[in-house]
Amino acid sequence: MKRWKHVIIIGCTLLSVYTPDARGQSGFDPLTKALEQIVKKDSLTGMSVVLVNSKEMIYEHNFGYADVAKKTRYTSQSVQIIGSVSKTFIAVALMKAVELGYFELETNINEIVPFKVANPSYQMAGITVRELSNHTSSIVDNPSILPDTYQFDEAFADYDVSAYKILQGMGYRKKVAPCSLKTFLYEYLSADGKYYSADNFVSSEPGSSSHYSNIASALAAYLIEVKSGMTYASFTEKYILKPLKMRNSSWFLDARQKDKYAKHYYDLVRSFPFYQCITYPDGGLRTNTADLSKYLIAMINGYNGDQTILSKASYQTMFKPQFSKEHPPKGISLAHRNKGIFWNLYNNGTIGHDGDDPGVSSFLFFNPATGLGGVFLCDRYLADKSEIIDLLVKYTNHTSFVEVPQ
Repeated sequence: MKRWKHVIIIGCTLLSVYTPDARGQSGFDPLTKALEQIVKKDSLTGMSVVLVNSKEMIYEHNFGYADVAKKTRYTSQSVQIIGSVSKTFIAVALMKAVELGYFELETNINEIVPFKVANPSYQMAGITVRELSNHTSSIVDNPSILPDTYQFDEAFADYDVSAYKILQGMGYRKKVAPCSLKTFLYEYLSADGKYYSADNFVSSEPGSSSHYSNIASALAAYLIEVKSGMTYASFTEKYILKPLKMRNSSWFLDARQKDKYAKHYYDLVRSFPFYQCITYPDGGLRTNTADLSKYLIAMINGYNGDQTILSKASYQTMFKPQFSKEHPPKGISLAHRNKGIFWNLYNNGTIGHDGDDPGVSSFLFFNPATGLGGVFLCDRYLADKSEIIDLLVKYTNHTSFVEVPQ
């Protein structure tokens, strides 16, 4: 269920550092101490953790480095790619597209895309927008192709050659030539495409089984491009990033912003080259915890009826469970979570999404019952995020943990 494959990492030793922040910290001292222990135990390079209520940031703490060699501290302003947390932005963009009358969630995607998309085992079965959004489209990520869509920029900044060779050995060989989202999706999903294969689909009817799919997610974003006449990046800039004043958030590498970027680390000293993805909507947003706190506050308020970004009805649809307990699709267990429109609806009462990519771990969530939420970004892949997530969930379960900043 991840963009980034699991890697067994042999850690080296380096004293982790953290940068304190004065936002209502005293009530959260145990949280800070627990996070410090995790950073040391898991040999994390750099991390930022933020908690919010419906109005503002109530906790911020930063650990380690955005650039180890330069001794640049990781802060809430450090910008990095966030992996599949980006899919929550597809959810918001889809609901805005529905509001604009571009399509409905039940629309057959072949009424929108300029090339035919069909599961070769079920040629007559249509695929709906909703099925793309809840991972039941039957489109899957072919492991012989998806890693090659990562576009590593060897000239952008210094990196460690040995770390890059490890990635290349895992299949990240950049064999898919740079191209537009539209071109890649045609080559992957059209029967006439050069990357087309029966292995790009599962042998089950659309809607009948659950299979996490980055490429299906990117296809959902492409539908917006077709109907809006603008790129997905421009659409999200207009309807999400600018309204929320997320000024340090973007979808592509920008050399003018390089000093703000956290490197992507393999271990405590070796970094990968910077990269972006052809299927960028599924995991390519480049942002920081300061900007994500604004987004998270907007989602909390939207859940509670604010209509700044979406209508009340759109929020209700986006956060509505997609699968019934009686008849869930095959391949998914509802013991841990259900699905909204891309968002995960966890059985602990929270709503959120996690993300992983080479040198990246992330998680964003909120608790509707308390109106509190949290986000963390880390510039190194963390195989098991549950310890951090459990801590943050604990501190959003009860409003008694909240200390209003002075």
